[in-house]
Amino acid sequence: MRVLLVHRNFPGQFRHLAPALKRAGHKVAALTWEKNPNPQPFPHVRYAYEIGPTRDLGASYVEHARNGAAAARVAKTLRDRTGEVPDVVFGIINWGETLFLREVWPEARHLGYAEFLYAARGLDTGFDPEFRREDFASRVRVTGRKAHLVQAALDADALMAPTEWQASTFPPEIRAKMRVIHDGVDTARLTPDPAATFQVPGGPLLRAGDEVVTFVNRNLEPYRGFHTFMRALPRVLAARPEAQVVLVGGETGGYGPRPAEGSWKDMMLRELDGRLDLSRLHFTGRLPYDELVNLLRVGRVHAYLTYPFVLSWSMLEAMSLGACVIGSATPPVQEAIEDGVNGRLVDFFDVDGWAEALIAALTDPEGHAHLREAARAHIVERYDLATVCLPRLMEFVETAGA
Repeated sequence: MRVLLVHRNFPGQFRHLAPALKRAGHKVAALTWEKNPNPQPFPHVRYAYEIGPTRDLGASYVEHARNGAAAARVAKTLRDRTGEVPDVVFGIINWGETLFLREVWPEARHLGYAEFLYAARGLDTGFDPEFRREDFASRVRVTGRKAHLVQAALDADALMAPTEWQASTFPPEIRAKMRVIHDGVDTARLTPDPAATFQVPGGPLLRAGDEVVTFVNRNLEPYRGFHTFMRALPRVLAARPEAQVVLVGGETGGYGPRPAEGSWKDMMLRELDGRLDLSRLHFTGRLPYDELVNLLRVGRVHAYLTYPFVLSWSMLEAMSLGACVIGSATPPVQEAIEDGVNGRLVDFFDVDGWAEALIAALTDPEGHAHLREAARAHIVERYDLATVCLPRLMEFVETAGA
């Protein structure tokens, strides 16, 4: 088959699928944004568009529709020049790129990757009382963000979502044509290593077995519980004088709003001024993937928090690496972690509960070893790339919506 993969930041969620399709003999190409910085090992075409500010009510749909129109114009130019028609167009629906591609290739099967559907109440919006905004305008803006997602989902011949909970955010009429298939975790590569080390930039060399707490996200922000985690650290560092804490993530951007000034890191360090041993607190920024993997292998305990929102790859990868994961008791995490079986769950807002759970894991690694073993076993059984997810992804592309 001729398969066109559509993703603003390609390969993104298609990082394993694209090469697998090629290995199976399919012809793979990509449609992506002109400013996508990722290496492009497949034939590809780029569209030009700049998402603008979305402060006005309803502006989100306008911006995403314009983005979709830009992608469609490039696609039409490609068809007019080459005459080629893909058998399958498979795109992530987040940014509007797929909205008008059926008008270019009506003969193709159109598949959508449906990651999350926003809601003004009951999901991420309004979840955190510290940053809750209850005004009418904000609710309208959030509801407006659904428009392009619903349009793209309704127009697709078939959809997939990576987790059951994320699929559940869509209404039943859309859920009916959706399959739940995770992108997959490369458990053959992501294995525990008792000899692992991690060199903190400008800091100590950490070894597996050391008292290391890890916290990893694309950005350090409230959506991923950065504020709760930071507020637990004074007790943790006081109780465990040998503990080192490594936080990975950028300081700009993110899923939620920015603080009034500076970064969330700046804000939390001001709030906790004088209560933290900063010599044992290490902010690395974003790390190359291989370094991140070694850090997670070294950690004695890994903290992962999230609003009711998209589940991060990093949590499942940490479990595959045999980490003792303490997660927030929010629906995305509860789908993968059962408290006391393959990890620990703590209320997202319970600062004292987080401190106690982290201290316990640092104090008694042997008593938590069964959680590490069960975490990896669960990922191998449910999320393994080679044996579970990739065969299902391939079958989805080859047959869904036919």
